[in-house]
Amino acid sequence: MSHDTFDNDESIDCKSGGTMRIFVFKSEANPNLRAFGGDLAGIKLPVQFKPWRAVGAIAPDQELPYKIARDDIEKAINERGFQLFRLKKRTNAASCSALVAAE
Repeated sequence: MSHDTFDNDESIDCKSGGTMRIFVFKSEANPNLRAFGGDLAGIKLPVQFKPWRAVGAIAPDQELPYKIARDDIEKAINERGFQLFRLKKRTNAASCSALVAAE
């Protein structure tokens, strides 16, 4: 009997064209701060802004919110494990600005 199993999301991601599932987190320490990460636990998120709470996930075939380029976020996650972004107060539409993480 054959069993198809996946050890992690990377196995699934390779089959879907190389893009990753991206998780969205909210900082409880800073209410306007969010982060994209590559794992549900958020183990690589910066500790100075914890606790972090997962607030969503973006499937490999979905676009990111706020007109953020998926390629840029995936690159940051692969290099640093996360990408921070800050929500700005609403004017007419939701907006955000990506932050470069200091290492």
